[in-house]
Amino acid sequence: MALGDKFDAAKDKVTGKVNETVGKATDDTSQVAKGKAQQAEGAIKDQIADEKESLREDRENAKENLKDT
Repeated sequence: MALGDKFDAAKDKVTGKVNETVGKATDDTSQVAKGKAQQAEGAIKDQIADEKESLREDRENAKENLKDT
């Protein structure tokens, strides 16, 4: 699941960068803002995916520690 989340985050970041660049080239401030917002959303999704993976690893480690006791 985390890999799909990472791809989704990367897609948002790339789409946002494209929108920001096009907005700057066409002097469209609303498109620049939209692009920056998409990039921020992608960054947040990326961070959430990292946290989910970390929690999954912690859960697996806890299971292993319980088996060893």
